[in-house]
Parts: sequence; structure tokens; C-alpha cells
Amino acid sequence: MSDLEFDVLDELYFVTHFKELKNATNLSVESLKSTLTDLYRKGWLKVYESVAAEISDQQINLDHNFQNYFYLASKEGLLAHNGR
Repeated sequence: MSDLEFDVLDELYFVTHFKELKNATNLSVESLKSTLTDLYRKGWLKVYESVAAEISDQQINLDHNFQNYFYLASKEGLLAHNGR
């Protein structure tokens, strides 16, 4: 796990909108997008369209809609984060 991945997961113990996550991490949009994409590919991240509505894998489009989503660390992501 990279330092960036650790820092992002550290903010995702609760469902968090992209804007809040960006403010909390102080990462550039592109850096945060890249890190979120990597975390999602590893299975360490869940993606939501609202605080209560998770998006199915078939509907997620991190290339174009990443700034509109909410994010949450998955169980696997939390285990990786805490095991570091």
C-alpha cells in the first residue's frame, strides 16, 4: 500500500463525497482520481452515488464521473489499512 493510498483510506471510514475527500487530503484532482482508481481495482473501495446508494460495478465510471461519487473503504481496504 502506498502512502497516498493509506492517506486516502484514512479518510474513508465513513461515506465521503469526492469534494470532502479532496479537501481532507489536499491532493490534486488527478492524483486523487488515480489513487481512487487504484484502490477500487484492488477491491479496497466502495463507490456510492449518494450517501445511502451504492453503485453496481457495471454502472461505475471512474474516468468521467469520479467527482460526483461518494466513497467508502471496503472491509478489505480497512483490513489492509489497519494491517500496515
